[in-house]
Amino acid sequence: MTPNLPEIQITHHARATRLRLRVEPTQIKLTVPKFCTKRQIQDFLVESEQWMIETWQEQQEKSGQLDRTLPTELKLFNLEQPLQIIYQTQKNSYIFDEKNHQLLISDRQPESYLKAFVIAYAKHYLPIYLQHVSVETGLKFGECSIRQPKTRWGSCTARHDIMLNSALVLCDHAIARYVCAHELAHTRYFDHSPAFWGEVEKHDANYKNHRKILKSGVMPWWW
Repeated sequence: MTPNLPEIQITHHARATRLRLRVEPTQIKLTVPKFCTKRQIQDFLVESEQWMIETWQEQQEKSGQLDRTLPTELKLFNLEQPLQIIYQTQKNSYIFDEKNHQLLISDRQPESYLKAFVIAYAKHYLPIYLQHVSVETGLKFGECSIRQPKTRWGSCTARHDIMLNSALVLCDHAIARYVCAHELAHTRYFDHSPAFWGEVEKHDANYKNHRKILKSGVMPWWW
C-alpha cells in the first residue's frame, strides 16, 4: 500500500462490528466487518496512516529489526552500478560525483542529506524517464510533478497530469517503468477496470509480479 509500510493483510470477519487495525513486528492486520465497503476501508487506512507508520517503526526498533546503519552505496533505477557513498566533513550537504560514481554526504545530518539528494535526483530524472515511457507506449500526458506522498507511488488527474513518488528512483528499473506505464494507462482509462489492466499489460507483460513486489517492499529507515 505505501512506501513506508508492508502490505496490509485484510481479513473480513462475519462477527466483527468495527474496523480493527493491529500492528505486529512482522505484519499489519486489518479486520473488517462483513458488509464494510472498499471506500470505508480506504478512508480508515488514510486516517490511520501516521499512527501505522509510527507504530510499525516502534515495533521494528523493539524487535531489533530496524537497522539504522547508514548505507555505503546507493542503487538508483537508471544507473547500471550503484553510487559509492562517502560521509565526510564538508560545507555542501551533498556532492554528486557522477564521473566517479560517488556521492559525498556531509556528516552533520547524513540521513537528511541523503534523502535530499534522492529527491533532487528524482525531480531531475523521473520526468525525463516518464517522457521516454510515454513515447514507447504512445500514451501522452500533461505535466509531471515529483512529490513525497506516503501512501501512493503515483497518480494521474483528469487533465492527464501525472505525479510520481520520488522514492521510485530507489526501486529497480522494471518497477519504476511499471509505475510509469500504470499512470500513463490512466490517461486512457480513468479507473481500474479490466480494460485498464489490459492496457497496462500491453506495455508491461509482467505487471502482476511488479505490482506484487511494489506492495511488499519496505523503504529504508532514512526515507
